[in-house]
Amino acid sequence: MKPEKKSLVFIVDDVPENIQIALSHLTDLDCEFAYATSGEQALERIRVAHPDLILMDVMMPGMSGFETVAELKKYENMASIPIIFLTARAESDDVARGFELGAVDYVTKPFKGVELRSRVRNHLELYAYRSGLESLVLQRTQETELLKDVIIEAMGEMAEYRDPETGRHIHRTRIYVQLLAETLVEQGAFTEQLTAEYIQLLKKSAPLHDIGKVAIRDSILLKPGKLTAEEFEEMKAHTLYGEEVIANLEQMAGHPTSFLSCAKEIAGSHHEKYDGTGYPRGLKAERIPLAGRIMAVADVYDALISKRVYKKAISHGNAMEIMLKGRGSHFDPLLIDAFLQVEPQFHRIASNHKD
Repeated sequence: MKPEKKSLVFIVDDVPENIQIALSHLTDLDCEFAYATSGEQALERIRVAHPDLILMDVMMPGMSGFETVAELKKYENMASIPIIFLTARAESDDVARGFELGAVDYVTKPFKGVELRSRVRNHLELYAYRSGLESLVLQRTQETELLKDVIIEAMGEMAEYRDPETGRHIHRTRIYVQLLAETLVEQGAFTEQLTAEYIQLLKKSAPLHDIGKVAIRDSILLKPGKLTAEEFEEMKAHTLYGEEVIANLEQMAGHPTSFLSCAKEIAGSHHEKYDGTGYPRGLKAERIPLAGRIMAVADVYDALISKRVYKKAISHGNAMEIMLKGRGSHFDPLLIDAFLQVEPQFHRIASNHKD
């Protein structure tokens, strides 16, 4: 069994004798110790050592203890390390400033050994407990996210199972969507909306774009020939059915979530066209949600290069011609510009993830 790692206590004091006095009182705690004799030296060593607790003197030449702590708190990986100030300065203003900087305790010199040991032990135990809780929360969050991803993928595939020829359409389109969004950001387009978090939402929501097809009759969904006008009207309704399914999920969740809101936008608007001739609402240009405009490019390209019950697959080159003709009519021009930039990657993704 791997031995448990000992806690590391880091002592900062410009007087070596003070460090020795503190050590003499703490040796019974079964900890490891490190030290620094200046604020500048402490910053260098703490970044590497990442201790479990810092005992910080206040009055030091050069960078004071207060200044050192203020600098430490700027670093995300060190901001949570508990700090106890050890100092002869016991004025109320100094104590208040120490706590304002994020210290967990303030011990005045000269201190009693039993007091120092007790406070160090207590704060080490609290830090270990808090770290354990944070680790557990992170683990549970990761498990929840993984479960959500699996459920989303499964729900998306419910619609695809109705049509065995759609194969890996879901997998390819979610990769296309992420690639397009990241390319738009590189080009300086939609940067306020396309944050890293939102791009992940797009990627996770994409599999639900055709979830509404579960409500479409097989006689229409799997018809090998051209749909009649009445049949096409029913097929178009899959966008509204998709919105309804996701709205029901929101209701079950008790409140809207960013993920479900994004998924609902994609399901309801990925068949809208930039010139307003799409469905279900005939939205035009920027009135079409950005998520739907991005999904439209990914969905149409993949449909063109893939075999369907009602058509044969066409080549990447022929698909590109059709996509380019749709610039400004079917598709947002900015999205087609981004699509052109990553055309080789689209082709490669299609080849690597064939049905």
